[in-house]
Amino acid sequence: MSTDKKLKFATKAVHEGGRPDPDSGAISTPIYQTSTYVQQSPGVHKGYEYGRTGNPTRKALEEKLAALESGAFGFAFSSGMAATSAIMGLAKNGEHVIVTDNVYGGTYRYFQQVMTDYGLSFSFVDTSNPTNIEEAVQSNTRMVFVETPTNPLLKISNLRDIAEFCRKRNLLSVVDNTFLSPYFQRPLELGIDIVVHSSTKYINGHSDVIGGIVVVNGEKLAERLAFLQNAVGAVPSPLDCWLILRATKTLHLRLQQQNRNAIKIAKSLAEHPRVTKVIYPGLETHPHHELAKTQQLDPNGNPGFGGMLSFELGNWENAKACLEQLSLFSLAESLGGVESLICHPASMTHASIPEAERKKIGLTNGLVRISAGVEDAQDLIEDLEQALAKI
Repeated sequence: MSTDKKLKFATKAVHEGGRPDPDSGAISTPIYQTSTYVQQSPGVHKGYEYGRTGNPTRKALEEKLAALESGAFGFAFSSGMAATSAIMGLAKNGEHVIVTDNVYGGTYRYFQQVMTDYGLSFSFVDTSNPTNIEEAVQSNTRMVFVETPTNPLLKISNLRDIAEFCRKRNLLSVVDNTFLSPYFQRPLELGIDIVVHSSTKYINGHSDVIGGIVVVNGEKLAERLAFLQNAVGAVPSPLDCWLILRATKTLHLRLQQQNRNAIKIAKSLAEHPRVTKVIYPGLETHPHHELAKTQQLDPNGNPGFGGMLSFELGNWENAKACLEQLSLFSLAESLGGVESLICHPASMTHASIPEAERKKIGLTNGLVRISAGVEDAQDLIEDLEQALAKI
């Protein structure tokens, strides 16, 4: 779909990237399940040569997600980690990357246990404090890779300041926007160079697809990412692209309900005697609440705090007892689906991070993480209350 009119987010979510079938007029973008394409003459084709290099269903998804992120170029991958891997392909042997210390465990593992073998070095710092970034810069620093809000401690970094800092020093700025989706945060609008998502999470939102996306505005970056996407080949299947493409049509509706539910759950937990701490940017007790109100905005300019929250139960025994008693919340990794999930980061999503590093950043054995779904909030609160009562 193309138009000169500046469309609102909800309209773009439904219509951008849409390709009714040219033969039948089917309104749903077809699943182009093909590995190759017939050419009219050697080197003469209709824009597609080989399934790894390009696919019309994938292109529709890439165009839609680029539009939602206010970007010019989108690149779909087979997973969020495959997308992150492509971004690391922008750095060279001997270069240095500054990373948010409370980054997703899989990202930490990939950087520390894979990319260091290829000559990259990493400094993990609390990027919510800009001084830490400045002090971590080295002569060979190439990139600042930020996750905000962080997983699972929900620290927030000032993206406007980081974008300006990187621009002045000729560094690439990267933001993992998985926790908020483009509905509540659009880093490119704040000056960031590269946005990455695990589209498995909120963008798809139905816990049935693994995928990743990278969005940029710069043509040179896009050219290199297109090369890496094709050369490495970690691309999603046409069916996976179609499923995510379909899911994005309700992204705004899902995020609104998940945000409402998370706020109600956070307030309820904050009043519970067995909960020692609730971490949610939507609470005034959160240290970065004011920043969140100015940076995490829905397309209408209203603050949005997302569907993720964490709470502290003091120790592993209490956390385990609570998690084993829940019925509506599913104990599982991942997040962003329509069903509410709950997990124990220290033993699940962040188990690959050494215990000493977890302690350093405040990720305790008593911490529990919630991904609020779209169910009725009161039902979810009552499920938590009955589980907490059994500690």
